Amino acid sequence: MNEGRINLYSDTQTRPTAAMREAIASAEVGDEQGGNDPSVNRLCAEVAELLGKEDSVFLPSGTMCNELAIAVHCNAGDEVYAHASAHILNFEGGAPAAISGVQICPIAGERGIYAAEDLAAAIRPRSRYFPRAALVEVEQTANLGGGAVWTHDELAAVRQVADEHKLPVHMDGARLANAAVAAGASMASFAQYADTAWIDLTKGLGCPVGAVLAGSAAFIEEVWFWKQRVGGSMRQAGMMAAAGSYALAHHVERLAVDHANAKRFATLIDAHPHVRLMSPEVETNLVFFDVAASPLSAPDISARLEARGINIGAFTDQSMRACTHLDVDTGMVEEAAAAVVEILASA
Repeated sequence: MNEGRINLYSDTQTRPTAAMREAIASAEVGDEQGGNDPSVNRLCAEVAELLGKEDSVFLPSGTMCNELAIAVHCNAGDEVYAHASAHILNFEGGAPAAISGVQICPIAGERGIYAAEDLAAAIRPRSRYFPRAALVEVEQTANLGGGAVWTHDELAAVRQVADEHKLPVHMDGARLANAAVAAGASMASFAQYADTAWIDLTKGLGCPVGAVLAGSAAFIEEVWFWKQRVGGSMRQAGMMAAAGSYALAHHVERLAVDHANAKRFATLIDAHPHVRLMSPEVETNLVFFDVAASPLSAPDISARLEARGINIGAFTDQSMRACTHLDVDTGMVEEAAAAVVEILASA
């Protein structure tokens, strides 16, 4: 993909703002691996408070947050319960099996959200013949569900089932900040239903690197063991942590703009008969749409958009995903939507 001037491929495509770059350049630094980087320590304290947890740890990526959480929660041969569309099942290179030796039990559900009763039905009884149930996982927001937000009631019901089976809950919070802003709630109000949770700094928050995993002090101590084992410990990481602290102070509330832009994009493309929105409602910053009615395939449409300097990914041969973020304003979104409609109309 050649990056265009209007990039709706992902919210990972953002660039640090000038003010964030200043925060990076002026960051206090130390030895992160030894616990002596003041900027990292500050960020971890901020995130622990933000999520209502005892402690947290700065990691290079969200995938590492998920995989180290699984490694700490589980033993080899265990079973993890997650939605069939979950990131840990579809986009982490088989890491749960490769790193922790666990298997994922996929649970179906609309828009990336499974029902508590379906979770209860999936959990196997303890037997020498079955893998041992070890962990329940939820993804907030649900990426392949079109950015759907798990409600507090849905999470509470899942938590109740997990408690009945004495299972911990892990929250993949790649877009937890988006969920909080969309719901008008705190991140902690969602994270309270999970034993462990993390936030990504590189998506809507606009940082170049990093994610922060939170949980109990004992859990984080074990994560540090795994962080060292897999090569995730760092040195003067405060430069990246300072970007995270800046983003938490300045880029969270503005996510509402991204959500409004996503809704605007969806409204404009939905006017064309060859477009079918794949979610009944655009809740956050993701718009999945089907173009099966068009004589053009999704990759064809994506390529024609790229020729105009616009990036929208082909998710399958017949579907596409647009993702709004802080580097794309309303005018850009409207131009991109108009280009989609023009390309479909010309086919």
